[in-house]
Amino acid sequence: MRFVTLLLLYCTLGAKAQTIVSHAFGDAHNPAVIFMHGGPGSNAINFESTTAAKLAAQGFYVITYDRRGEGRSVDAKAAYTFQQSYDDLNNLYKQYNVKRATLIGFSFGGIVATGYTAKYPAQVRALVLVSALVDLQETYKTIIASCKKIYTSNNNTAGLKDLTALAKLDSSSIEFRRGCFKQASKNGFFATPNRTPAAQAIYKQLDADTLYQHYANLNNDTPGNEFWKHEKYSTINNLPVLEKIVKQGVPVFAMYGMDDGLYSPGQIDALKAVIGVNHVLYFRDAAHYLYNDQQVHFLGGMLVFLSY
Repeated sequence: MRFVTLLLLYCTLGAKAQTIVSHAFGDAHNPAVIFMHGGPGSNAINFESTTAAKLAAQGFYVITYDRRGEGRSVDAKAAYTFQQSYDDLNNLYKQYNVKRATLIGFSFGGIVATGYTAKYPAQVRALVLVSALVDLQETYKTIIASCKKIYTSNNNTAGLKDLTALAKLDSSSIEFRRGCFKQASKNGFFATPNRTPAAQAIYKQLDADTLYQHYANLNNDTPGNEFWKHEKYSTINNLPVLEKIVKQGVPVFAMYGMDDGLYSPGQIDALKAVIGVNHVLYFRDAAHYLYNDQQVHFLGGMLVFLSY
């Protein structure tokens, strides 16, 4: 198998010829897998740095990219709409001569990937949700309930006061979303407290990688604010959409970490009821970035899912 460890392509997409930065890993003759990063306001550098080449080595053609106006795909005129994201993805298919691909929707990327699959099912071989947001209001409720438990246990009156103020906000507002994720970060909901030796090595490598650190810190609030303004995504519940996708014949799979504070076991059970119990992997000692926390299991899960 011909293997390209890293092919960096600057793909000119869209009517206004703005630049979407993308990377390709592996042999273009292998089944295509497109990774869709989280955010809004993030980029694909984490997955590229740790996991993309290893996934490609298992016999896939892995494509990563930063959405328009996010990360390295700088565009001051980005519309920050789902349709523009879908159009850019369609152009990415053309650029790489891909007819059908498996989409990996990570975190917020899961929302974009789900919407794209619902609109263009013929172009998606399978949808794999990884730590993906599905029912936003349930995620916010989970964050607040978990924080309340922590603050009550620690007799943290200031923390409880902050939660009371947060609960008074409109739950569909960007301020409420921002407040919930601030609480989640403050309480370590994105990281597992029980990193395996393999995961420790991955994070140590990332900490020492100055280029990664530069791009990882490109995050800004503009994409989140603008996506919310145009799409009001804080009220999205994609469970009915996923049910429709399954009925259309596109297989949907999911991987979540048990230590990911954004999702309760009840949320995972609700997802299983829609896409199938055997289509969901729930990893111990893994949080939001589960492809780093349990990389071997993530790679094994991809092989299992795509052999269906």
